[in-house]
Amino acid sequence: MPGHQDGASFSRGKHTHTVPMSLHATNRRRLCESLQSNSQVGSEAVVLLQGGDDVPRHCTDVSYLFRQESYFQWCFGVREPEFFGAIDVDSGKSILFMPRLPQDYVIWLGRIPTTDDVKKQYDVDEVHYVDEISDVLKAAKAKVLLTLVGVNSDSGLTSREAKFEGIDSFKVNNTILHPEMTELRVFKTPAEIEVLRYANKVSSEAHKVLYKSARPGMHEYQMESIFEHYTSKEAGCRYTAYTAICACGPNGAVLHYGHAAAPNDDLMLDGQIMVIDMGAEYHCYTSDITISFPVNGKFTPDQRIIYEAVLKSNLAVQKAAKPGVLWPDMHRLAEKTILEELVKHGLIQGNVDDMMAVRLGAVFMPHGLGHFMGLDVHDCGGYPKGVERSTEPGLKSLRTGRVLQKDMVITIEPGCYFINSLIEPAMKDPVKSKFFVPEVMERFKKFGGVRIEDDVLITEDGCDNMTQVPRTVADIEAIMAEGKA
Repeated sequence: MPGHQDGASFSRGKHTHTVPMSLHATNRRRLCESLQSNSQVGSEAVVLLQGGDDVPRHCTDVSYLFRQESYFQWCFGVREPEFFGAIDVDSGKSILFMPRLPQDYVIWLGRIPTTDDVKKQYDVDEVHYVDEISDVLKAAKAKVLLTLVGVNSDSGLTSREAKFEGIDSFKVNNTILHPEMTELRVFKTPAEIEVLRYANKVSSEAHKVLYKSARPGMHEYQMESIFEHYTSKEAGCRYTAYTAICACGPNGAVLHYGHAAAPNDDLMLDGQIMVIDMGAEYHCYTSDITISFPVNGKFTPDQRIIYEAVLKSNLAVQKAAKPGVLWPDMHRLAEKTILEELVKHGLIQGNVDDMMAVRLGAVFMPHGLGHFMGLDVHDCGGYPKGVERSTEPGLKSLRTGRVLQKDMVITIEPGCYFINSLIEPAMKDPVKSKFFVPEVMERFKKFGGVRIEDDVLITEDGCDNMTQVPRTVADIEAIMAEGKA
């Protein structure tokens, strides 16, 4: 592997985290080692990736804020659009291809970097222009180009394969690379873990500010604004990892509330419980944290029942999660814990094992327990070849069915929701109806829901929770009281 200079890094200022470009050099080295051990890859193979492009808003000349494509980011850490990247599998040599920008670019968008500038900034071995890709690869005697084609198991969308003028003169293999890179992305390096810890620290602090800021009479979008302001101003996070969910009262039963048709615009009312699911992103590395709390700062008895049931579920999974554990079993543990608490407090009745057998838990928690997290908030690699997705309610929503292993980063996010479109049919179902206590369930009809989400690193013998926010009822009430003092 060619040598790399010290000092090349990404940072948003002295008060923010410094990400060494060696992070990406390490990822490229891991990729080369993996490909070298693959019998399908011969000598003189070159990985070729195409980075993301600027995307205009429909037919206008205004573009969405650019965010790099995640596989390209994993390899190179380039923040600008329109780049290509190549890696010689045998030697590890890294090459970036930058767009040849017009001279009037400098008037509108600033100084045009030279190829030497880009080489130093991203600590790669060579930099050329995009219109030189064919000549450079021919000079390198590339026998085969390994391009990226594969389906994302969460979205069902296919990754973008690199294409350039002259590619038809090369032999191309587009089946080897995607599973190799995807599997490598599942396991985080120490440098990647440090960036993820930073994003989690930043987001944890922002959620503490939300606890202190919440008041009846505010709008949900004000909570979104406070979070984004804090993470940008205090920590240099220009991006959030996903669309904010700031849901009060019954809106908390809408799992992905906050979309364009429900844009966090409701009024926060005294007596409601609120679910806020937000995470900052730094250098494309994500976080994903959910807090639930009473808008007025004091839990009602019913709010406490549901909140502590979900917290008990979260902590049970954290205690059990370790290498060798099957993730669907953790989902079942979370469900069972919540059902036991609902029986204890009289919302449902009967034998919990019988409830588990008819998938009653999915009525209260229809989503999966958690997902991998990294350069995407729902990170890749959840269902590699040989890992099948369940068809059972609740379990089919899991974003991974894998056995946990060291250096995976995964979310633990049990929830309990009162979703009428699920509860009403279940209460009429000939098999499930016997478990419900209708007069008690009626009290929770407009409750909404509770979700508690932490981001954990799987360690050698357990898990390490990177999320640090108040979680007990007492701690939440205390920090909310502090905000009113």
